Amino acid sequence: MWQAIHRNKIKSVILIIVMGMLLVVLGASIGGAIANGTPEGILGGVMISGIIWFIMTVIALTQGKNILLALSGAREVSHDDAPQLYNIVEEMRIAAALPATPKVFILESRAPNAFAVGTPMNAAVAVTTGLLSILSRDELQGVVAHEIGHIKNQDSRFMTIAGIMLGVIVILADIFTRSMFYGGMGRRRSGGSKDSGQLQLILFVVAIVLAILAPLLANLLYLACSRSREYLADASAAIFTRYPEGLASALEKISSSTLPLESANRITAPMYIINPLNKASGTNVVSLFSTHPPTEERIRILRTMASGAGLDAYDNAYGKVKGGRIIGSSDLRSAEVLELRGIKPPQADVNRPKQTREANDILLRLNKFNFVNCACGLRIKVPPAFAAPSVTCPRCGVKHDL
Repeated sequence: MWQAIHRNKIKSVILIIVMGMLLVVLGASIGGAIANGTPEGILGGVMISGIIWFIMTVIALTQGKNILLALSGAREVSHDDAPQLYNIVEEMRIAAALPATPKVFILESRAPNAFAVGTPMNAAVAVTTGLLSILSRDELQGVVAHEIGHIKNQDSRFMTIAGIMLGVIVILADIFTRSMFYGGMGRRRSGGSKDSGQLQLILFVVAIVLAILAPLLANLLYLACSRSREYLADASAAIFTRYPEGLASALEKISSSTLPLESANRITAPMYIINPLNKASGTNVVSLFSTHPPTEERIRILRTMASGAGLDAYDNAYGKVKGGRIIGSSDLRSAEVLELRGIKPPQADVNRPKQTREANDILLRLNKFNFVNCACGLRIKVPPAFAAPSVTCPRCGVKHDL
């Protein structure tokens, strides 16, 4: 996948530069509109926006992962908290030959979804409790492999930086428009010349137009890049698991859910395996504003991989479903021929009540609940505020020391 990774790096640099230019032009227009159209005001706007761009790029590179995890309300878990999930992440890290195991995070939400952030050396995989409740192990492995694919292909680093940059543009535009309407910004200063007043008016109009269009243009760039990366992450998942049906079945279940993911927003939405803000995007034709390719299309490609689990098999399946190619010729020439692990029948033995309890138990452990296993089979969950030295089993009456 080196060719795809190289292209991703180039796209990342181009996108950051274009977003920086949008930010600088927006800042120049706003500065000119505020400062009565003076060259000093325009230059000041350029300098301030340039400084903001530089600072936010540094923050995105160093703290972007933590910021996006915090925005999503994700909480880190250990192996003892979620052993199956942790083991799957370790398995897929080995399959992908990542230099370090990504940290594992949980989101408290019934909506099934997942995302990844960070770099191959410092990454994180986050899944919702809803995802753990409805997927079999093979399906969960497919989802985790997809997210590990994003990390391996350096998509996660790109999405982290692009998300922070898009957020800056949106915030700056929002501040200007709110100040304009509520603070009287843009009123012509008294004593200015007619020419300066006309220039200020022009810059004021330009600033308004840019404040509206700049976030839109930045968003289009952001979303267009994220769509193509989903196919490559699906191909990576097939390679890592040798079982494309696992991811296909998981995508089917995730896309069928209509539960909202409250913590998601338009900045973080493209990071998820399926857009949490618009589940209908999985069955509709892709538009300019789609964050992901159609989910039904992704499922058909994965289920058309009858000849193997390698890049060539995925590229052939992609051509049958969509036409054209998605994998670079250099990658295909060096691609290893991989056999499928074997297509299994759909797993109907997922014990949803049991898996839902186990997912909720992860959250209870994070909240410092104490678990007591009674001989009668009941598992007693003791809250951290419980002050008594012992607890009595409500089923059999046995007293347990804490």
